Amino acid sequence: MGTRRTSLPGVGAQYDFTTETGQHISVVVHHDGRRFIGFYDQDDPDSCRLSVPLTTTEATALAHLINPAPIDAVRTEGIDLVTEHIPLGSRSPYGGRLLGETRARTRTGASIVAVLRTHSAHPSPEPDFRLAIGDTLVAVGTREGVDALSEIIAEG
Repeated sequence: MGTRRTSLPGVGAQYDFTTETGQHISVVVHHDGRRFIGFYDQDDPDSCRLSVPLTTTEATALAHLINPAPIDAVRTEGIDLVTEHIPLGSRSPYGGRLLGETRARTRTGASIVAVLRTHSAHPSPEPDFRLAIGDTLVAVGTREGVDALSEIIAEG
């Protein structure tokens, strides 16, 4: 089984693979974050039998179902390290403000390692990254630090 990536100019990329039983499956990832899973006939690799559109949230949920612990290789036994998604809700004082204004690491010891938006992801955001209501912050730190960060983001 191998995966083949094909660039789709103006659209995104298509990832194709064939299972051990000969099933052809494609995932098309659009530049705006939309994803489609396509299932093809074994006899005609150009004939798509079914295409299923997925939102970013649905694609993430499906990935977690397929591989619930994709980072098992990172050993955390005995280390109080957690990763958590923190939603930036309408009551947060940080909507429209710069990430650096949260002073997350200084105040809590937790780090914001990515910001997820409806149709995009922003890994390793800089302090001048502007947050928006509806963003999801991906935070890493101790349980206490991430909990404190969650409170700060929610209430200021």
